[in-house]
Amino acid sequence: MAYNLLKGKRGIIFGALDENSIAWKVAEKAHEEGATFTLTNAPIAMRMGAINELGKKCNAEIIPADATSLEDLEKLFTQSIDTLGGKIDFVLHSIGMSPNVRKKKGYGDLNYDWFLKTLDVSALSFHKVMQVAEKMDAISEWGSVLGLSYIAAQRTFPDYSDMAQAKAVLESIARSYGYRMAKSKKIRVNTISQSPTMTTAGTGVPGFDVFFNYADKMSPLGNASAESCAEYCIMMFSDFTRMVTMQNLMHDGGFSSSGITEDIIEELTK
Repeated sequence: MAYNLLKGKRGIIFGALDENSIAWKVAEKAHEEGATFTLTNAPIAMRMGAINELGKKCNAEIIPADATSLEDLEKLFTQSIDTLGGKIDFVLHSIGMSPNVRKKKGYGDLNYDWFLKTLDVSALSFHKVMQVAEKMDAISEWGSVLGLSYIAAQRTFPDYSDMAQAKAVLESIARSYGYRMAKSKKIRVNTISQSPTMTTAGTGVPGFDVFFNYADKMSPLGNASAESCAEYCIMMFSDFTRMVTMQNLMHDGGFSSSGITEDIIEELTK
């Protein structure tokens, strides 16, 4: 059921790769709720995904952009404002990539050039998006900027490797830039710390299936799905959350507050 929560709002959605990605679900839900938006991803990622299909479904223009490139981001905001007919009301940063994880480098044997790439793509790009938007005055007052995070920013999950540091930086940027954006234009900046989710990126982490099942048993409500995360993002883009900023919002079925659960006890005593 749609509620027109985003009627008249304009946005930019980064990172929709395929129908399993959270950004893809956010785009579908934003379209249902009356928003207009552009879709963007790195050119190489766009060749791997099916973003053209999503663009047709949501009547959204697709603008290739490398989120680590200030020049690309300037073109993205300029073209999006022109296409959508005004300043941007919401931005979803759903970007994460670690060459070390992809190439199965152990945490004690990281390639540091790849580590820097992880930080640039997965975290510094969040700062770059907002810096470019601020300098261009591209986001409307009371706009909403969201980044997708994970609890590995606070807790250790060995196979998550250098992505854990990237998420910690991402959350710190949200607080620092959130203060700046709030003072200047009443723009709110938050991160959502999502449950492990069956996305293309998530399933690329070694041992993901085992941890997914563990997290599901450790969460009283079970793991939050990509669809429910999309609904949460829509709420955060709406006018009903105008006074929420600089927060890392846990969307994990209760995982982050659980010490142990009956399901885990049952599993361990089999």
